[in-house]
Amino acid sequence: MRQHVLITGGSGLVGTRLTEMLLEKGYQVSHLSRSAASSASVTTYLWDIEKKEIEPEALTKTDYIVHLAGANVGEKRWTKSRKEVIMKSRTEPAKLLHDAIAQLGSHQIKAFVTSSAIGIYGEDTGSREIIESSPKGTDFLAEVVKKWESAVDEIGKLNIRVVKLRAGLALSMQGGALVKIVQPIKLGAGAPLGSGQQYISWIHIDDLCRMYIYAIEHDTIQGVYNAVAPQPVTNETLTQSAAKILNRPLFLPHVPAFALKLAFGELASTVLGGSKVSSRKIQEAGFDFEFNHIEKALTDLLK
Repeated sequence: MRQHVLITGGSGLVGTRLTEMLLEKGYQVSHLSRSAASSASVTTYLWDIEKKEIEPEALTKTDYIVHLAGANVGEKRWTKSRKEVIMKSRTEPAKLLHDAIAQLGSHQIKAFVTSSAIGIYGEDTGSREIIESSPKGTDFLAEVVKKWESAVDEIGKLNIRVVKLRAGLALSMQGGALVKIVQPIKLGAGAPLGSGQQYISWIHIDDLCRMYIYAIEHDTIQGVYNAVAPQPVTNETLTQSAAKILNRPLFLPHVPAFALKLAFGELASTVLGGSKVSSRKIQEAGFDFEFNHIEKALTDLLK
């Protein structure tokens, strides 16, 4: 009998690709969504986080849950109301899932694999290596991720294996940051941001999705893992590598930090800061990256 994976946020960038890869491997996949959009291959169940409601059928036959739902952090300026949306979108869905599973009494859910973020370590940790036990930050995103993970930890008390994958910058040409980086380069207007020396801990979207599947399939995987490629790069190196692969010149000077702060406000901290995050723990757990180096990843995505 096919194993059943329920994905929250299944229509997002990572969820869409993960769905494709799970179906290719023979899994039964369903989505938990605010709107019905079932297809021949994926059933969509409804949930209403504000009303604290989930279709009961969504959980009764589920073997694994992959929790990806949450508001896009980089979509809008961080006003007070936007910050509240970001925080609630990370904590309330996890609490709703916990309560719904607890109300089932008995269940067959073997593991709960959730997205998390390296933002937990702080907006700028310089050039020192960051591992899973490194100190946590105190800025807004760090606080979001701490409360996010804390809400997910409650699910572990329901006799469910919990895995938290702290993702770095997921590289894809279907959406996300790489598209925004590449657009000006294609127009001959690309430039590093700020000093350009801030580290970017990145991961190819296929490796990220393969890591979710690895966490599902290996019951020794439990707790927190950094979901980043083994070779972090600086913002300048990423920009230069993309320009080289696209065969475009980089004439412009760096985009100054003050200009980014004027344009994006507090949100600018997500690109002006950086972290050099280690993938050693997940590699020691047996996971092999297909895309270890930025050149290989960008060549695959841009060509």
